[in-house]
Amino acid sequence: MSQRPEGLSAYMAVTAAYWAFMLTDGALRMLVLLHFHTLGFSPVQLAYLFVLYEIAGMVTNLSAGWIAARFGLAATLYAGLALQIVALAALTQLDPSWAIGASVVFVMCVQGISGVAKDLAKMSSKSAVKLLAPSANGGLFRWVAVLTGSKNAVKGLGFLLGAALLATFGFTSAIIAMAVVLALVFAAIVALMPPGLPTGRKGAKFSEVFSKSANVNWLSAARVFLFGARDVWFVVGIPIYFYAVLSDGSEAGNRAAFFMIGTFMAVWIILYGAVQASAPWLLGAAKRSEGDLIRAARGWALALFLVPAALTFAVWMAGAPQTWLTAVLVVGLLAFGGLFAVNSSLHSYLILAFSKAERVTMDVGFYYMANAGGRLAGTLLSGFTYQLGGLTLVLGTAASMVALAALASGKLHVEGGEATA
Repeated sequence: MSQRPEGLSAYMAVTAAYWAFMLTDGALRMLVLLHFHTLGFSPVQLAYLFVLYEIAGMVTNLSAGWIAARFGLAATLYAGLALQIVALAALTQLDPSWAIGASVVFVMCVQGISGVAKDLAKMSSKSAVKLLAPSANGGLFRWVAVLTGSKNAVKGLGFLLGAALLATFGFTSAIIAMAVVLALVFAAIVALMPPGLPTGRKGAKFSEVFSKSANVNWLSAARVFLFGARDVWFVVGIPIYFYAVLSDGSEAGNRAAFFMIGTFMAVWIILYGAVQASAPWLLGAAKRSEGDLIRAARGWALALFLVPAALTFAVWMAGAPQTWLTAVLVVGLLAFGGLFAVNSSLHSYLILAFSKAERVTMDVGFYYMANAGGRLAGTLLSGFTYQLGGLTLVLGTAASMVALAALASGKLHVEGGEATA
């Protein structure tokens, strides 16, 4: 596939739309987490707020590949942006006088809409790269790494933005501002989107979403455990632990804790995105065969396993929150972010490499259904493990899930060749 000017223009438009979406997605997650924690929600209740978001992601990814194949990638991208605006607008109707149970149900439903929106936008953007990227000199890996890495850097800024908006303007005003800005971006994208994205094919069947490729299935299994390992500490455990350590209970102390937690989460995501974007260069992908990169997937997963395993031991040895432990956690989790980024970038490249052009939306949708399944498992486990065993159990669970991701990655193989492990 040669690089066409309209293909590059479409890629840039898709990337801009994805950036705008992920900025609001990151901000919304931080707003919801911190706002409801200050209202007295337990770790398990906080985890429940994001459950429907991840369940909706699983269902959406399973069907979005078929929808995109049937109606075109532009349609699913626009639908994702529009639904996120609806979710933001709905969240402004939350009434502080409601009982906690009613608030949980309402926010779960709104987060479910946001989950549908996120995965429509993600599947559309990632599939577009397969169809628009140049195939020579590692072009596919470079384009998907830039899209994914820059998206995560923007989402990191969203975490910081969400914490800052909450501390400065309050929950409802922050949500309204984000909805207005995203609506303006949506209108601009619809007006300016160049040609280049597929328009769909009428004969696409829903049954095609289930992959018959062993590589796609094993990679999807690895993705479940990889993202479960990230979210088991990322969603509830670490933010609430840091809040307990950093806040003195006063209003000023709470605001300071919001900024510090938001800054850490933002730095983590931005580092993750920067390493993801650099992964083709770090791995020397332009000079390596697909088989080399397949074999690298297991090795990088094993390297990632060492970090949560070491942090679990450090927390267990400390026994209680201490200054040195907080510093070790910050450094260790940033190291986890760098290694995780390489693993994630390899996966994002391999799913496109394993997919055929005529069914790329199906395979990408199936793969991101697995991704959402891992996030769902990690989200639920984040609240339960923190409540049952504190940070030690949270990090120990993360280490176990990375080990399972490494085992699944070992089953990948070059098409027509032997398995790599």
